[in-house]
Order: sequence, then C-alpha cells, then structure tokens
Amino acid sequence: MGNKILDELGIDYLLVNCTNEFLTEYSALSENSRYVLTGFSGSTGDALLTKDGIYLFVDGRYHIQADCEARNGVKVVKLKVGQNQDDEIRKIIHKDLVLGIIAKKVSQARLEKFSGYNVKLLDKDPINEFTEIHSDNYSKVFREKNIKFEKPTYITKLEEVSYLMGLRDFSLDGSAKIWATLFVDKNNKYLFSDKKKCHEFLKKYDGEVFVDKTSINAFEYNLLKKPVDKISDIKKIMSIKSDEEIISYKNAFEKTDKTMMSIRKYIEENNDLSEYDIAMKLREEFIKNGAKSLSFNSIVAIDKNSALAHYSKNSKEVCLKEGSLVLIDCGAYYEGGLATDITRVFVKGRPSEIQKKVYTTVLKSFLNVFNASLKTGFEYDTLAHTFLDNTIEGFVFNHGLGHGIGISVHEAPPNLSQNEIAKCVIENGMTFTIEPGLYNSEFFGVRLENSCYKKDGKIYSFVNMGYEKKLIDFDMLNKQEKLWLKDFNLL
Repeated sequence: MGNKILDELGIDYLLVNCTNEFLTEYSALSENSRYVLTGFSGSTGDALLTKDGIYLFVDGRYHIQADCEARNGVKVVKLKVGQNQDDEIRKIIHKDLVLGIIAKKVSQARLEKFSGYNVKLLDKDPINEFTEIHSDNYSKVFREKNIKFEKPTYITKLEEVSYLMGLRDFSLDGSAKIWATLFVDKNNKYLFSDKKKCHEFLKKYDGEVFVDKTSINAFEYNLLKKPVDKISDIKKIMSIKSDEEIISYKNAFEKTDKTMMSIRKYIEENNDLSEYDIAMKLREEFIKNGAKSLSFNSIVAIDKNSALAHYSKNSKEVCLKEGSLVLIDCGAYYEGGLATDITRVFVKGRPSEIQKKVYTTVLKSFLNVFNASLKTGFEYDTLAHTFLDNTIEGFVFNHGLGHGIGISVHEAPPNLSQNEIAKCVIENGMTFTIEPGLYNSEFFGVRLENSCYKKDGKIYSFVNMGYEKKLIDFDMLNKQEKLWLKDFNLL
C-alpha cells in the first residue's frame, strides 16, 4: 500500500498528520490519518511514510502505548525531552528526494521549516480524506470581546475564535470550541463555518491580511494575495482569565469534585469493576452534575495500564481486584465552556508498601511545587524533578509538570515543562495544572493533578478533592508538608 501511494503521487516520502484541517490538538480518530496508517491512537505525534517503511514519532507520554498499539512493521521513534519531531524527520529524508505534505493539514510555519527540501504540496490527503461534519449551533457563554486589530486579520485557531465571539459548541466530547474561522476588517467581523465560502472570500480579498503562520494551514495561507505574518496576541490575552472566568471555573470544579467523590464511593462499594464500567459511571456522574460534555476522553487505568500516561482504552476485560490501583484522569465542560482537568489515584482495599511509597513521593512533589514561589513553569518543572528523578528505582517522571487550561484542556501560555515555552512568567490570572507523576511499566503509575490559578503572586487550587489517606506514608512527610496537606481534605 505504502509504495503504491508514493509512486502514484510521484513522491518519495509522505508526512502523515494526526491533525485535521483546523490543526486542532484533539481530532477525532475518524479524521486522524496517522491513526489510520499506524493504529496508534495517541493525541499527538505524526508518521512518515517512506519506501522503506513507516516511522511513528511519539513523545515520552506515549512510548509504551505506541509499542502496544502500533501495527507490525511500524518503526516507533521515541522522542526524548527536548527532541523535536521535525528535526528527527529531517534526519531521515534526503533533500534531493520528494517529500509530500498535505497543505490543509500542516501550518504554514511548520511547512517553512522544510525550506530547502524538495516539498510537493498535496491538495488531498491520500491516506484519509474524511472530515467530520461539525455543528454550527453555538451557545453564547461570555460577552463578545471588543479587541481592536491594527489591520485586517484572519483568525484560524478555533479556541481564539471561540474566545473572541464568546461562543461555544458542546456537541462533541473533547471540545467546546466552535468550528469556524474569523475575518476582522475594520469594524466588521465575518464568521465562517462554511469552508467553501471562506475560501472564496479569501481568494477575492486584495489587501494585506495579518495571519499567524503557526495556526493557519498552508492551503489557506496560499489563497491570500498579501499575507503578513504576525504572531497572534490573542493567546496571551486568553491566558489571563477575567474575574468572570475564574468564578465560572470555581463553579465547574465544585461539580467536578462531586463527580470524583461519587466515583471514589462507587469503587469502594463495588467489586470486579472494569475500566469500562468506571468510565461509563464517570460520564453518568458528570452529566448528572451538570456537565455539557467531557473535556477529553477519560482515562481510567488499572494497575499496569496506569503506567501509560495517556492511556485511553478503558478496557472491559481489565478489572479491579483486591490491592489494585486505579488512576482516573478526567474533566468536563459546564455552562461556561471552560475545560476542567483532574487526576486522582485510588486503591481497592489495602495498599502495598511500594504503592504507598510511590504515591507519597508524588504527593510530596506536588505539595512542594504548589507552595513554591517561583516565576516560570520551567522552574516549577525543575523543582518537581528534584523530588521525582532517581528517587524510586524503576519509576520515572517522563512528561511535563503541567499545562494551561481554558477553552481547550491544553493551552499555552502558561506551560510547566523543560520546553522553551515554559520559560515565560506565570502571571496573575493564569490557569494551569500541576500534575507530577511516577511510572513503571511493569507495575503501575501514579499521577496527582490539580488545576490551579495564580492570584496576587500565589498559587491556589480550583480542586478541593483530597488525597487518599490510606495511600500516604506519613513518616515520609516532613512537618511543613504535613501542614500543607491540611489545606486538602484527606479521604
């Protein structure tokens, strides 16, 4: 199949994306060409089809999952912290051979990183041309933002459009954003949910248009007669939440806490529950507590599966037994259209000593990070590593400490990791997660995640859901950590 596609298109390589034409972080698997090609269902990571085989690029969150899911013959390239996917792709391809890139599924900025290579832009995706039909029945949740633009501007990032218009779409899990782009010209705003009409408009427009190359796809960029690159200021404005948004978030997390408490009780009172059983009960409880939809596909991972940072199978066969750990990472959208995100770990019955040791080590990391007075996400992530790296043999912390939250469950800024973007200052009004973890693929994983906000220079938690007392080894906590723990209810 692979060589046939390459030969028919007259190319030597094909970049196979996981995204759709809106370049969204989470696209449905039905839209995800990389999934169709490789069988890997993770939210990020692209593939490269070559005449010698298929390469799949995954970061630390997905190393184990990719080994489990990728089809036979797929070569999994496991990126380390700081490694860039496109840098690794460029090491494989030869400049004098032809690289096919689907114009609608790559940002203009990313395309330009292959400058000097023999690139052939493709109008259609030869792996999977399927596109979801999205609703245009939008809900008004906040006031429209009256932000002035210097020049005509075309805004393609769905979260930014949703923010500016104060609109949300709750028709799909994993998203509250509206599926539309926005053109601003002087005092006019043109909202396009119909791509054909949008493309006709862009082709006819004669003047200069500001666009952000990191979020506009290459196909639409090349429709414009006079595109002017300008990094969007909207994402920074979005990152500082208003008092109204903070209040909305507090209400949403109060309901999220209730859901998690119900799930904890469900686990305590029932036997032989499968991951699937718990995931279905979780959805039921979210809806009962007022959720419009889930903010992402809930992770319910028992024992070894909890070592997969972004496990998403929710198996009907894997069940809780006496002494089993279950990691639950979940969230929902409520009437304000802002994503909640929380992770807790429970144990069925009595925990083992190693379970308590790992859980308490992760908890210590969280308490110290949460109460530290640092400036950047990079510094917070570095602090977390001092508690987690080489602490328990065989257990590793292999993902970023946290991410911004808002209309999307992952936003930036802010960011808490070792990436360059995390060197930005975390400012008052920013909302983000703190989620340290330790994982061992032979045993289990523990991640404890609170969504937080910064006010008057101090970090506060939206989450009031406490921690599992029976999983805590209090002898491992110092006096200060025990005092900090009192701010959270023990269960």
